[in-house]
Amino acid sequence: MWALFALLCLSLAGALQPGNQVAQHAIKLHRGKGAAAAHGHRWVAENCRRLSGLLRQKSAAVRKLEAAAAAVQRDRALSDAEKLFQVHTLEVFQKELNESERSVFQAVLGLQRVMKGDFRDVVNMKESSRQRLEALREAAIKEEEEYVELVAAEKHQQEALKVAQDRNKTLSMLDEILEDVRKAADRLEEEIEDHVFDNNKQMKGVNVEAVLRVEEDEEDNKRKNMSRQVAEGDLGLSMLIDSQNNQYVLTKPRDSTIPRADHHFIKDLVSVVILSLPCGWLCTLMGLPPMFGYIVCGVLLGPSGLNSIKSMVQVETLGELGVFFTLFVVGLEFSPERLHKVWKISVQGSCYLSLLMVGAGLLWGQMFRLHPTQTVFISSCLSLSSTPLVSRFLSVGNRGDKDGELDYSSVLLGMLVMQDVQLGLFIAIMPTLIQVGNGDMDSALMGGLRVLVLLAQVLVSFAVVLLLCWLLRSHLIGPFYRKLHAESKGNKEILVLGTTAFVFLMLTMTEFLHVSMELGCFLAGALLSSQGHMVTSEVMSCVEPIRDFLAIIFFASIGLHVFPTFVLYELTILLVLTLSLVIMKFIMAVLVLSAILPLGSRHIRWLVSAGLAQVSEFSFVLGSRARRAGIISREVYLLVLSVTTLSLLLAPVLWRAATLRCLPRPERKPST
Repeated sequence: MWALFALLCLSLAGALQPGNQVAQHAIKLHRGKGAAAAHGHRWVAENCRRLSGLLRQKSAAVRKLEAAAAAVQRDRALSDAEKLFQVHTLEVFQKELNESERSVFQAVLGLQRVMKGDFRDVVNMKESSRQRLEALREAAIKEEEEYVELVAAEKHQQEALKVAQDRNKTLSMLDEILEDVRKAADRLEEEIEDHVFDNNKQMKGVNVEAVLRVEEDEEDNKRKNMSRQVAEGDLGLSMLIDSQNNQYVLTKPRDSTIPRADHHFIKDLVSVVILSLPCGWLCTLMGLPPMFGYIVCGVLLGPSGLNSIKSMVQVETLGELGVFFTLFVVGLEFSPERLHKVWKISVQGSCYLSLLMVGAGLLWGQMFRLHPTQTVFISSCLSLSSTPLVSRFLSVGNRGDKDGELDYSSVLLGMLVMQDVQLGLFIAIMPTLIQVGNGDMDSALMGGLRVLVLLAQVLVSFAVVLLLCWLLRSHLIGPFYRKLHAESKGNKEILVLGTTAFVFLMLTMTEFLHVSMELGCFLAGALLSSQGHMVTSEVMSCVEPIRDFLAIIFFASIGLHVFPTFVLYELTILLVLTLSLVIMKFIMAVLVLSAILPLGSRHIRWLVSAGLAQVSEFSFVLGSRARRAGIISREVYLLVLSVTTLSLLLAPVLWRAATLRCLPRPERKPST
């Protein structure tokens, strides 16, 4: 007990005296020899007297606070609200005293725990550090609560002083109106305030972390004659940075009555649009697809370039809308008759190709001794192909088909849409892969059964989606569009809004059924195309500009994940992996299509295989989730990312070579 009390005195002395003096006294006490030991005992006794005096003063202050609170309760001149406020203020001060005393004893206990530990035991030191961090987080929450209470007390005092001043003078009519407006504004703020901090701080899984707050513009700190109150009331957005270097911006302000804008996102969007023009134009002059220029724009502005994009998540989210509208336009060009014509080939081809990729991945994984979970996941990611990229290829090509023959574009788009359905299945079974990889499953049989159950759920959901589409086509789409066309009366605003709302409705429906949001967008276009060529042409004229703009953002967001330095460092390995993957996917697709296509249409297998011989951009999403979950390592994630990017860059070259080889060139009319 004496040792603990001596440590307590030492900690108090550390607060009262310089650190070097405390260290010298601690060394002398530890040695305990001669005059140093006697002086150390006197030093301990003196500081213990100081500590006991502070504790007695604290007890006396607490008794005075309790007496003051009792006096306030007995004062009849005060209203109930005023009594409650004054008592609460006294309680806040008493809480501050108790917390200060408690922090002293916690520091002593922490020092004792550290001295008992072994400096060579890193695990024990880590646990002690974690406990201190948790204590600091709890103290930060309590201090934040106390600060908010003191701010409210200060506001209450100012209001009470203003009321007392108003009693001594006669208010004008304007002052009375403004006073009523002030009270109404106070009630409005109380009603719309969410109190999300207080409601969520005790929830399971909520952690308190230290963050840095960076002002929106560094020049604001250099402005002169700016008071602290004005700076705190600035309408700009600050950025928060946590200990993991994640950056955050404001999503919902405390005061919802003041409009705010995310200027970081606006500047990023302006930069992407402005730089995409010369990059896309230059690629067009060089005979390359303009999407190359948009990807280069993302590389230049991204982390590997100028690093000027601050709102990467927001830019990528807006780019996802480009995927949605691209698939909607594909659906507009993909009538139900064409869909019915190739649905069996699309389902069989996409499933067989995925199974072959997974089988080849397991074989390679066995050779290199990789975990089966990693190989299955990587093979599943690499089996997907990019629907937006291929749709851009098809938008500039000749897609006419002969009577009795299959159109290569129909087969290709049908297989890509079925791969989007498989994407939803991959996302659904990812938690099962995580549990298998961590060894949480009782057996491999249980993992296989769970995957089969998830597959059955996806198939049932897909059947429900098709049933709802049939109902919409039979009873709702025709009347809905006729009403929409009649109300627009030449004004495209209502038509664009109605079409967009229908796309988002189908997207929400398929996402709710755990199928795929991309499939919902495609089905929305297919349902509208069933109403005839006039409807398709009118909707296409309204939606295509939106699609083109959002597609630029999408391809630029792909460039944000291209890291040229990493590619240059590992160029040989990446080129070998990319070429091997592209050739393997091309050969597998040729074999699958040769087996399932009718005899009269097997000549299109080369074009369809060329369109499938690349990796979908959604491997970025799946790979990032797998890396966070621990399915794949950082190195594997970077390899998948780089191989995906290189395959997308090689895709136009392979597609152009296949079209020149397989498609007949248009005949020139003889000049007269």
